[in-house]
Amino acid sequence: MEILDIAFMQRALLAALVVGVTAPAIGVYLVQRRQALMGDGIGHVALTGVGLGFLLNASPLWVATGVCVAGAVIMELIRWYGRTRGDIALSLLFYGGMAGGVMLTSLSGGSNANLMSYLFGSITTVSDEDVVAICALAAVVLAITLGLRRQLFAVCQDEEFARVTGLPVRLLNLLVAITAAVTVTVAMRVVGLLLVSALMVIPVAAAQQITRSFATTFAAALGLGVLVTVFGTTGSYYLDVPPGATIVLLAIGVFVLLTALAAPLAKKRARRARATAGEGCTLPVPGARAAAKGADDVEVRAPAH
Repeated sequence: MEILDIAFMQRALLAALVVGVTAPAIGVYLVQRRQALMGDGIGHVALTGVGLGFLLNASPLWVATGVCVAGAVIMELIRWYGRTRGDIALSLLFYGGMAGGVMLTSLSGGSNANLMSYLFGSITTVSDEDVVAICALAAVVLAITLGLRRQLFAVCQDEEFARVTGLPVRLLNLLVAITAAVTVTVAMRVVGLLLVSALMVIPVAAAQQITRSFATTFAAALGLGVLVTVFGTTGSYYLDVPPGATIVLLAIGVFVLLTALAAPLAKKRARRARATAGEGCTLPVPGARAAAKGADDVEVRAPAH
């Protein structure tokens, strides 16, 4: 293929592939925690990291990673201790992060074009150093999301029961937040800080339309993530359109398609469930209680909107 003979598209496709796997891997836990928009909030904070990178003449990706991790820790502390004023504190953090990014970029002498490439992605300008950094950070995210999948699932599904069973709930919650922060910086060069949350959530939501267990939802979400990022990047090259927007719109299209295809299946399952209930059978217990037997067999349901 012609596209594979071009150096910058080789880097772009590799970065897209890595991001397509990484974003849904942490997104499945955020969806279960009803924190689907967490990536969006961290993306606002990451903008300060990008601006600080410009100001210090350092790599915006690595500086943004540090700032995002610090922001994620602050967000978790606010969630633990914020009580009724927590939403106001989070709003100040998010909007302050965006305003700080714009201000620092201006002080560094950078142009709005530099900032826009991070806000909406600029996958065709990904350098060899960016690819190395993206792959390294993605390896950390995948090691955590796969290696601790049972513990993370238990905490995200039922914190109280996970605490009773002896799991370090606060530490695991903090790990989810930090992993999400790292994922934001991994994906910002591909889809942009303003769209990264969509890539975390939409493939997971689409997978939930056709799957019933955690293991199959996880695998399907990663497959859909790779599908939309690779095809979105390829399509943006041939159509000469922004890759970040193309990837997100393609993901939305896949979600709509799977939702339409899943509707008849959902009705069939509902009839079967009513018939089973009528016979006096006991349905399996969902949540972290079932996770004691293995998260791979636990049914994962989409959150109510």
